[in-house]
Amino acid sequence: MSARDKISLASEFFNKGYELHLKGKIDEAIEAYKASIGYYPTAKAHTFLGWAYSLRGKYEEAIEECQIAIDLDPSFGNPYNDIGSYLINLGRLDEAIGWLQKAIEAEDYEPRHYPYFNLGRIYERKGDWFTARSYYEDALKINPDFEPAKNALIRLTAMMN
Repeated sequence: MSARDKISLASEFFNKGYELHLKGKIDEAIEAYKASIGYYPTAKAHTFLGWAYSLRGKYEEAIEECQIAIDLDPSFGNPYNDIGSYLINLGRLDEAIGWLQKAIEAEDYEPRHYPYFNLGRIYERKGDWFTARSYYEDALKINPDFEPAKNALIRLTAMMN
């Protein structure tokens, strides 16, 4: 099988996995992402496999997939944010901060509002409401329609008054 054929099949399986993922068919999505990686491993496929694992509560496996993604493409920002998010879910807040900062600094990262929002979540949990508020505001500067940040800012502002 040629390299082009492998890349084409990897892309087909990734797209199938993503469709299944969006339909809530997580176990089937996991298998499709694994098939994609089997043909041609990409940072995106490993990151999305990690995301699927996280939806099954398998945060350590999700982190491992994101670390593979970073090894494949250190400029891809999604896995840095995802690791930070998974660490938050594991209660490892201080460890998450560095990963989220790396997401903010990543060259190739479209939804840059997520790491700001996640940093806001961390600082809110730590009781540093002013820092949390600043991060929520930063998230909204990037994406003014991001409802979770809007709601967090409203909640936090009410608690501060």
